[in-house]
Amino acid sequence: MNRIGIDLGGTKIEGILLSPDNTIIERKRIPTKQDEGYESIIQRIVQLINNIQSVSKKEFQIGVCTPGALDIETGILKNSNTACLIGKPIKKDLENQLKRSIAIDNDANCFAIAEALLGSGKNYETVFGVIMGTGVGGGLVLNRKVHHGRLFIAGEWGHQILYPNGRDCYCKKKGCVETYLSGPSLEKEWQKNSNESLPLKSIIESYDNHPNEKYNKWKKKFISNFGIALSNVINIIDPDVVVLGGGLSNINFLYSEGILSVQKNIFSNKKDTPILSNKLGDSAGVFGAALLN
Repeated sequence: MNRIGIDLGGTKIEGILLSPDNTIIERKRIPTKQDEGYESIIQRIVQLINNIQSVSKKEFQIGVCTPGALDIETGILKNSNTACLIGKPIKKDLENQLKRSIAIDNDANCFAIAEALLGSGKNYETVFGVIMGTGVGGGLVLNRKVHHGRLFIAGEWGHQILYPNGRDCYCKKKGCVETYLSGPSLEKEWQKNSNESLPLKSIIESYDNHPNEKYNKWKKKFISNFGIALSNVINIIDPDVVVLGGGLSNINFLYSEGILSVQKNIFSNKKDTPILSNKLGDSAGVFGAALLN
């Protein structure tokens, strides 16, 4: 059976049709046009699915990757950076329009399953996929399947408490990992220490080869927080591999000094958990969606 994956993003909707051996049969992108509202987005997804599936006569399954998670009790979307989707029963509405059941999951879980089956984690059984970008999230894959847990929060390491009574988080707790290891939080920390407002990429490009005292202090705290937070995950889950994704996964020192910081905090004499960069990049969402079934 063929598989269709849909990656619903804030600016684009991408669709892919995979054969049973994961060969790409068709792939298309269209603009999200979120300014036209929720109903328009639903129609655009349905049209994209119909266009993609029309190139093959085989039966197919559908998976959708969403920016946000479904509430397990109400079925509505929450925590989405695409505002018009918040509070909407997107799975139910798509199934009503398509007249068939679909699989749906958040972008972190789609990233994790894609990397586990097709990317850097494909030779491992237990894969923890990390998202570090605008926010911090993760997904856990056990034996080639996304593990959601009883509360559907497996992998949400971004909302572990790193500092009790620390920074305010949108989740209404204080001191969450996300408030220290997301791109925006690191940029704020740099501005606070240096009185210089720069995007994260520019901070590292400007100072990593020619560091000053302020940069060294900022980097030391970043690496320390990364090591403590990720080692906590490893100590509990003990995954076979960790795969880093999101914009921050392109930071080279995370694979050297960052790994050493993680290892320092692992509760084991053996500290060789692989921490790898992703292979699929921005394509992980659409491939992961197709692999949800």
